[in-house]
Amino acid sequence: MTSVCDALMSSDEEDQNDACEGAPGPNISDDHGGETDEDEESGESSSEDEVEEGEELNQLGQSAPSVHEPLSTANSFSELGLSSWLIQQLNTMRVLKPTPVQANCIPQVLEGRDVLGCAKTGTGKTLAFVLPILNELALDPYGIFALVLTPTRELASQIYDQFVALGKPIALKVSLITGGRSLIDQANELTLRPHVVVATPGRLADHIESNPDGLGQLFKKIQIFVLDEADQMLDGQYSEQISVKKPYFFEDKQEIATVEHLEQRFVLCPVAVKDAYLVYVVKNYCERNENSSVIVFAQTCRECQALAYMFEGLGFKVGSLHSQIEQRLRTAALNSFRSKLLRVLICTDVASRGLDIPHVDLVVNHNVPKCPKTYVHRVGRSARAGRYGSALTFVTQYDVVLLQAVEELIGMKLKELKVSDRKVTRYVTKVLVAKREAELRLQQSNFGERKESNLRKDLLMSGIPEDEVDKRIEQIKNPRRKTIKKSSKEDLGVVKRKKMRIST
Repeated sequence: MTSVCDALMSSDEEDQNDACEGAPGPNISDDHGGETDEDEESGESSSEDEVEEGEELNQLGQSAPSVHEPLSTANSFSELGLSSWLIQQLNTMRVLKPTPVQANCIPQVLEGRDVLGCAKTGTGKTLAFVLPILNELALDPYGIFALVLTPTRELASQIYDQFVALGKPIALKVSLITGGRSLIDQANELTLRPHVVVATPGRLADHIESNPDGLGQLFKKIQIFVLDEADQMLDGQYSEQISVKKPYFFEDKQEIATVEHLEQRFVLCPVAVKDAYLVYVVKNYCERNENSSVIVFAQTCRECQALAYMFEGLGFKVGSLHSQIEQRLRTAALNSFRSKLLRVLICTDVASRGLDIPHVDLVVNHNVPKCPKTYVHRVGRSARAGRYGSALTFVTQYDVVLLQAVEELIGMKLKELKVSDRKVTRYVTKVLVAKREAELRLQQSNFGERKESNLRKDLLMSGIPEDEVDKRIEQIKNPRRKTIKKSSKEDLGVVKRKKMRIST
């Protein structure tokens, strides 16, 4: 039988023989059932496919690069100089021993130094700044003592919850300033001078710009400023929003910024049947690993929702997470995934940075990210807090250069996972049907209508005549059409994002 990927993948006899020595571990296999005539005719090649596939999957999550020894080896929070009430509160939450990033950052913050904390996702960076802030605030509680900026609502909500839980003994007042809530209610909260403000840049910028002499002045006396996910916050869209707030809290403040076991592989497949490979891998991985959890990253909101609909049409229970979903539904999907009610979460990069998901067994990149650093943040969902995990990236014939860029950034070559393309062909027809049904659901639900509505509003506010707005929207949605001239880029407000300059 001719292989789906003969033009893309090749293997030699030595690799196939070596595959027989694989150790036991996680495995992916096809549905259990009788052999077909085709299977019998190609019995030898079928056996080789199964052995080759099993060998690769047995190694997922079984090896990891070495980890550097931390500068500090403190075994308890008391060694870090924290107050007894705070240590007792940690004990009630069963947080007994500091992680390396906490052991190295907390003493420096307590000494009043500016700190840049770099560590992998899931190593406790949040407590590395929450604990010293609470420790110092308890000594002299007043006004807005600390401001924490973070890129997404979900991250802000998680940090807010940490402050609330740990700050109960000192009656801590925390304010959460993010989109999706009333501006007026938030402004009233700020005028009451909470001890800690946790905010996203855009919403806080709205408050300061609307009332610079009132709300803006409240931040003049903050003592500690935290920039969570600093590399992302200082690049691209957020840098402009942060610049609005610089005059208010970048004057002589203590600043804190935060930026082992992961098996990383890729699957080479033709772009036309990539989704069939995706379904095959996710289905069989979940069947063979009953308590496992999987995150699938998509490039755009529409692609994310289409994949979610496709999996649902194939009988999977999945959740989706992207910016076009209402906040309450995003929170519900995230909570269901955390509690293992859902084992598969399909999302955009809104979920790739810092979200508090205790452990993900397998991270799947539906595509190779255009920005290599995005790859790093995506796969950081797995192998957290010293546990083993796996990352799998689907690579088509058009993604080789992008894969090489990722490998250059992380300083290692990804190993290829050879999936049995003979078995994948059994999924192709069902997947194509499910994809067509998913596209129909997207059209019927007017997906993306809110985004277009916001674009229309922005164009009108920028002074574009009402009778020209529809034409401009069509040009922006289809930038490759001949009706768009190069000279119109400035009028359309096309802004090239700056290249990322800060490495993780």
